[in-house]
Order: sequence, then structure tokens, then C-alpha cells
Amino acid sequence: MTLDKKLLDIIACPKCKGDLKYTDTKKEHSLTCNACKLKYRVEDDIPIMLIDEAEKIK
Repeated sequence: MTLDKKLLDIIACPKCKGDLKYTDTKKEHSLTCNACKLKYRVEDDIPIMLIDEAEKIK
């Protein structure tokens, strides 16, 4: 699975509006915001961009 490049160019963190890094491996599909330390999962090529659903990272 991979997200469309056009989407990756415009998508931003819903909490801080910062840049997101896309991770696409066999085990994980996610978008990570390093500014506010949140990871948003991607399911079936659909980013789940709900702040309450995001995973906090260290």
C-alpha cells in the first residue's frame, strides 16, 4: 500500500499543522509528526487523522 504523492505533498498534522513523515513497511503504515510526537495510522490507504486516535511517540 502506498499513499498518493499529491496527498503526501498537502497533508499536514491536524494538531500542529506540521509536516508528516510517511512510513510504509510490511508491518506498519503510518504518518508521523515529529513536532508534536504523534503517529497517525493508515488503513487501506486511508490516513486516520483524528487526534484522539493518534499514538503518542517518544
